[in-house]
Amino acid sequence: MSEAVSEKPKFDKEALRRKYREERDKRIRPDGNDQYVEIKDQLAHYLEDPYVPRTERDPVTDHVTFAFIGGGFSGLVTGARLAEQGINDVRILEKGGDFGGTWYWNRYPGAMCDTAALIYLPLLEETGHMPSKKYVYAPEILEQCQRIGEQYNLYDNALFHTQVKELKWDEDASVWRITTDRGDDFTARFVGMGTGPLHVPKLPGIAGIESFKGHSFHTSRWDYDYTGGNPEGAPLDKLGDKRVAIIGTGATAVQCIAPLAEGAKDLYVCQRTPSSVDARNNHDIDAKWFEDIATPGWQMRWIENFTANQTGQPADVDLVQDGWTDISKRVRARIGQLSKEEMTVQNMMAAYEDSDLEKMEEIRARCNEIVEDPDTADHLKAWYQQLCKRPCFHDEYLPAYNQPSCHLIDTDGQGVERITEKGVVVAGKEYEVDCIIYASGFEVGTPYDRRSGYDTIGKDGLKLSDYWADGMRTMHGVHINGFPNMFIVQATQGANLISNYPHNLTECGNSIGIMVKHALDHGFNEIEVSREAEDAWIKLLLQAPPMMIGTTECTPGYYNNEGHGWDEGVTGAVSYPHGPVAYFNYLHEWRNSGNFEGIEFRKTN
Repeated sequence: MSEAVSEKPKFDKEALRRKYREERDKRIRPDGNDQYVEIKDQLAHYLEDPYVPRTERDPVTDHVTFAFIGGGFSGLVTGARLAEQGINDVRILEKGGDFGGTWYWNRYPGAMCDTAALIYLPLLEETGHMPSKKYVYAPEILEQCQRIGEQYNLYDNALFHTQVKELKWDEDASVWRITTDRGDDFTARFVGMGTGPLHVPKLPGIAGIESFKGHSFHTSRWDYDYTGGNPEGAPLDKLGDKRVAIIGTGATAVQCIAPLAEGAKDLYVCQRTPSSVDARNNHDIDAKWFEDIATPGWQMRWIENFTANQTGQPADVDLVQDGWTDISKRVRARIGQLSKEEMTVQNMMAAYEDSDLEKMEEIRARCNEIVEDPDTADHLKAWYQQLCKRPCFHDEYLPAYNQPSCHLIDTDGQGVERITEKGVVVAGKEYEVDCIIYASGFEVGTPYDRRSGYDTIGKDGLKLSDYWADGMRTMHGVHINGFPNMFIVQATQGANLISNYPHNLTECGNSIGIMVKHALDHGFNEIEVSREAEDAWIKLLLQAPPMMIGTTECTPGYYNNEGHGWDEGVTGAVSYPHGPVAYFNYLHEWRNSGNFEGIEFRKTN
């Protein structure tokens, strides 16, 4: 990746701005998030687990020290940190058939991490695992989840294929009571919630979606019995006589379209908004090189270095050197051309725009360089700032369109018009297919209780859905007043949108392990953030400057609430005002001081 920048932009900025606005305006819909269909009732079959059979078991009616809802990275990291503190009475509840969370469900062909595995996979140093590649495929990610579960004995108490029905605080006993769809009714001294933003699949609200007579499934429930192949990369050998439509061209589709184009007789890619797809340059990791860099503390050094580089903080070296850090280096180089007198907010924003316009011109030119058909190449070009949507990096996606089997059906921003018994209709033309695959992603921005599938009832019968009716309220994104002994493991109201999302989860897990250990060692029954501390945290967050990503000038997506933006004062899209590096430094000092400022530790019996 080069840091070189030109002295003057070689493009018409106003023409590009106009093009960006025109393309955005095509895609703005008044229904926003409501354009997607909640999967339930007659659509519930899209949620069935095709990977692990559900086995019957007796209901659980005991007590544990810590219960965690969600068996993905959040639950695994928190469980590991608790175990490291000597707290082994931990139960993880997971709706899937094994650990993994998002990576339990995402087994579609080509699935891989899009942040470097050395920093993305949690607890590599603790488990002694060396990733096979810079960006590893889904099976290796799932294996790391299983490795963590085995090493920290998290399988012993785990409840799989289990969904919480209610989580309720018992004030008399200072415990949480948990009931599930398997008849479980047990208590826990502490609870954690890591239900995350990427586990509830959604479907596009296309007219006629229930009328299709062929085969259909969501990418997070890939049907290998129908397609052939397997998550390890075997060819999709049952599609040779099949016409397949895939709806969506986001990060998931970018990864699975090449295998589909290779296997299907005909693949129709239904595109509403093209992704920006830069080079990935994946490669094997050399064992000798890894041995040299894997000295004590190596992974956290790499994680912190990436976060610093990716968020524009000064760093002597870029260890990861990928497309994410390249974005920031380009911006810093452009701003660095300003003189001291020119270093104003307005000029820095202009420099940021110049850097982004230049980079996006390169990404659009890449379409012309790789895709042989000029019309297809033109329709694959993304007309928006690179951070308006999650940037993609892939080396096989664009070449897939050179295969005779792969047909791009560009909808000019309108999406599929309707679905019939025989196929999909775009701009009045029906494309008859045997199978429809929905690459429509997961619910983001919907109410927390809808995504988790249950409500949480705290002190005095207070429901979390009611407490958050006017917006999310926490301290650190983890602690909620009125809900003692409960922790949420996620990113919002903490470091928020950094591309290496697990960095947030690791830090949350560290805090929880230390705090629970402190409570148990000193005989405290309850841990709760004070209302004053929660208020102060929200006030601090709202002082943050507007984010440069996900503005209403962007094409619609979950970054900007489907183009509708976030109202002033909305607390669900804010983060620490001094940036992720400062936030993690603050959090480290906060928890290691032993004072846990803002948290009340109580002995109640």
